[in-house]
Amino acid sequence: MTMIVTDAGFKRDEWTGEILDLAPAHDLEADPVPLDAPLIRIGFAGFTDGRGFTVARSLRLQGYRGRLRAGPGLIADQYTMARRSGFDEVEIAHGLARRQPEAQWLFRAGWRVHDLQSQLRG
Repeated sequence: MTMIVTDAGFKRDEWTGEILDLAPAHDLEADPVPLDAPLIRIGFAGFTDGRGFTVARSLRLQGYRGRLRAGPGLIADQYTMARRSGFDEVEIAHGLARRQPEAQWLFRAGWRVHDLQSQLRG
C-alpha cells in the first residue's frame, strides 16, 4: 500500500485511472509522451537519483498540465525539489511514512518560500 504526499500532508492513493509510468532516465526527445495523459508517474531508482526531476521539469516546459507524481524513492528532504521541478505529489511506501512522519513532509510544504528562481522572475 502506498501513501500520497501533497502540500496538505498524507492521504491514501485513491487514483483508479490509468497511470503512464516513466523511468527516471526517460528520453522525451527520443520517445515523446502524450501531453494529455491524466496522470504521469516518474520513477526514482533511489533518493540519490535526481534524473526524474529533470524529466518532470521537461514535461512541464513541454506543456504538460495533468497530474504529475513522483514515484517511490524520494525522502522528505527532497519534497521541495520535487514540487519545484513540477511534481504535484510524491508517492511513498507506508514504511517510509512511519520513518519520516507527515510532520517532516509538511515542514517542506512551504516550497514556494525562499524560491530564488521565482523571486528573480518577479
